[in-house]
Amino acid sequence: MRCVIARFPFDLFKSEVEAAMKGVKPEPVTGESVIVGRRHYPVKQVGEVITRQDRRDFSAAEVTRALTGLGFTCRPAPAPAAPEPVETAWPTTIV
Repeated sequence: MRCVIARFPFDLFKSEVEAAMKGVKPEPVTGESVIVGRRHYPVKQVGEVITRQDRRDFSAAEVTRALTGLGFTCRPAPAPAAPEPVETAWPTTIV
């Protein structure tokens, strides 16, 4: 599949992406992620490996669009955790 990432054209194939990511240890997922094989990778990490470009040169949306077109399952960034209620040291009743 022909796609453009960071203004550069790439001919990507699902099997080539899987081969490129084989043996690559996944970084912790903090944003968008993609499942390659049985592993969850950050989209930017996969983009860096398959394009050989610095991950600051492209957006996660560009790589997500390309990987989704190839048939990979992409997931959005996890929702931020709700803040825990804070207990106050002050008494709630006035004496």
